This record gives sequence, structure tokens and C-alpha cells, in this order.
Amino acid sequence: MSKKTRHEEHEEHADESWLLPYSDLMTLLVALFLVMYAMSATDAKKFEAMSEAFSNALNGGSGILEYRSASPTESQLDQGKNDKLDNVVAPSTGESDLSKLRKQEQEDLEKLKKQFDQYIANNNLSNLLSTKLNQSQLMITISDNALFASGQAQVKDDSRQLAKSISTMLQQFPDYEVLVQGHTDNVPISNSSYSSNWDLSVDRALHFMKILLLNPSLNPVKFSPIGYGEYHPIASNETAAGRAKNRRVEVSILRKYQDAAETTSVSAGN
Repeated sequence: MSKKTRHEEHEEHADESWLLPYSDLMTLLVALFLVMYAMSATDAKKFEAMSEAFSNALNGGSGILEYRSASPTESQLDQGKNDKLDNVVAPSTGESDLSKLRKQEQEDLEKLKKQFDQYIANNNLSNLLSTKLNQSQLMITISDNALFASGQAQVKDDSRQLAKSISTMLQQFPDYEVLVQGHTDNVPISNSSYSSNWDLSVDRALHFMKILLLNPSLNPVKFSPIGYGEYHPIASNETAAGRAKNRRVEVSILRKYQDAAETTSVSAGN
């Protein structure tokens, strides 16, 4: 009888499969502590480099460590500083340029005012014309007696040369807005041509403006006629002298570079 081979029973090895998830867990814990430490550090560049290295090592570059710190990088800080400098310098530079433009405009308008005043003096028109320069405009005021017959809007033939002279001086400022404003006294008007002072004042401003624009050097786009009727008096309508002052045409050259703190409204009283 053959002897049966007896195999000795060997002790089974303990199951070590738990080591794999344990090692993964430990690796993640180490990574977590490193991330927490890096987030508390001030060097953002080193944190980003560390994050990228661990991400590539653990999961091929995708996952939790691809998080980018909310702290700005040095380049972002530099950019922020540049932006702040730009915001500070630009308004300062702009304000300086604006001041220069205002100064130049003031000088030009003063020079133009002197030309008008000289024209008025040379032609003995001081009782019919006057000029005024303020923070919003250079205004030339013309008495209605210098331009129109009573109750009419057609410019008198002997007054057309006055309009031509004014237009010649205005052409020095081709880019400026010009308002031509008609005014009357408060005496009611009712004739075959006009039913109110509104109508008369508008028509007078329009007729005088058309004569100014016979000068081809003036741009019609820059001109506007306005009629105020009796509602912007500069003197009392209780006297004949006051009513005569109120019947007028004003030609206003509006400033382009006004100081908001000093600007006044464009009106007949200014």
C-alpha cells in the first residue's frame, strides 16, 4: 500500500489589502497638511508651484490641488499698483490741460471783446451796443433801434453793415456755439404780422441770424435763434427808458471750457 503524502498545513498569511487604502489616506492627509500650511504662507508663488507639483503627482494634474489661491500674485499686485497710479495721474493731467484751455479761452474772448469795444467806440455806437464777458459767454447786446423799425423784424438796410462787421469778428471762433436771442418790452403787440411779443422776438432773432450767416466762413450748425418775448427784461418796463433797454437782440458766444463751480445760466440777465 502506498503511503499517502501528508502535506503539512501552513498558516495562512494575514490579509494585507487594507494597507493600500491606508497608504492613500495617509498620502492625502500629508497633502492636506501641506496645503493648509501653504495657504497660511505669504509667498503665493511658492504655493502655486507646490499645488501644481502635488496635483501632478497624485492625480495627473487635475483635482483639488488645482485650486488657485485667492491671494493676488505679485504680478497682479504690480498691475493693481499701476492701475491706481493711472487713476491718480490721469485726472490730474486732464485737469491741468483743462485749466490751460480755460486760460487760453479767457484770453481769446477778452481779445475779441476788446475788438468789439473798439468797433463800438470807433463808430460812436455806445448808446446802441454793449458787450459783457462772464463765466458762461461773451454777449453782444444790440438795441432794437439799431436794427429794426418799430414792431418789425426786417433788419434795416443801414444796419446790415453792422451785422456784417459782427459776423467778421465772429469768424475768429468758428467752433463755438452762438445764440442769437430776441427780446421785447411788455407792451402788447397786435398787428397783421405778429400776434404777440413771442412771435416778434423770435422773428427778429431769426432775421438777424440769417444776415450773420451770409458770411460763408460761419457754420450754420453752430447758430441758434431764440425768442424770449418780454420775459427776460434787464430794466423796468415802467419807464420808456427801461422799455427801450428791454427791446434788444443779444448775440452770445458760449464758452466751451466752463468751470462748473462758477458757471452761470445763459440768460438775458447775465
